[in-house]
Amino acid sequence: MNQPPPPPAQPHQNPYNAPYNGPYNNAYGQPPAHQAPPFQPQPFAPPRPNAGGHPVGAVFLGLLVSFLVALLYSGLNVATYKDQTFTTSTTLYLGHALLNGAAVGSLVGLVGGRSNGARIGGAVIAALGAFFGYTNSLPLIFAYEETPTAAWDLLTYEPFFPAKAWWNDEASGGVDWSSPLGLVLAAATAFALAYAIGSRRRRA
Repeated sequence: MNQPPPPPAQPHQNPYNAPYNGPYNNAYGQPPAHQAPPFQPQPFAPPRPNAGGHPVGAVFLGLLVSFLVALLYSGLNVATYKDQTFTTSTTLYLGHALLNGAAVGSLVGLVGGRSNGARIGGAVIAALGAFFGYTNSLPLIFAYEETPTAAWDLLTYEPFFPAKAWWNDEASGGVDWSSPLGLVLAAATAFALAYAIGSRRRRA
């Protein structure tokens, strides 16, 4: 038995061009305009964290202020070394470490904002400032007592002489633990102040 032919395929209709069979509600007797599908917002993406500062500029300015504070401390050592006792020398060294860390940390917090890289860089710079502020004063004292040429010859023959003097306790012949304590004090002060000032500046 012959099968009836299949019905012709209906042409694909664009849903936007399909005839309108609904009510005519406007004044001109025309069907309402086709409404576009509602806008689908993009999935929410959390904003990228922003440090809110200039880390490179903060580190550069911290290096500059650390150098200036260390230079002032070296000059003070040269001017007063004859009158310094061991206690006075230690107090000045730790005070300089604290001042260096405070100056660097404040500047890094103001300029670097919430950048952890700037905070860590400031801590390292403050510790180096405390170290070089002391060690640089020793060749200057030697040059003042002798001659600049003699100081240069000493550094040429024994380049680590200032670092050894910084580390060793001449009174007892052991390690002067106040020396590394100064580095820790400078670094901790710089990081803490940079964190506190940078966080407060961001909230403001």
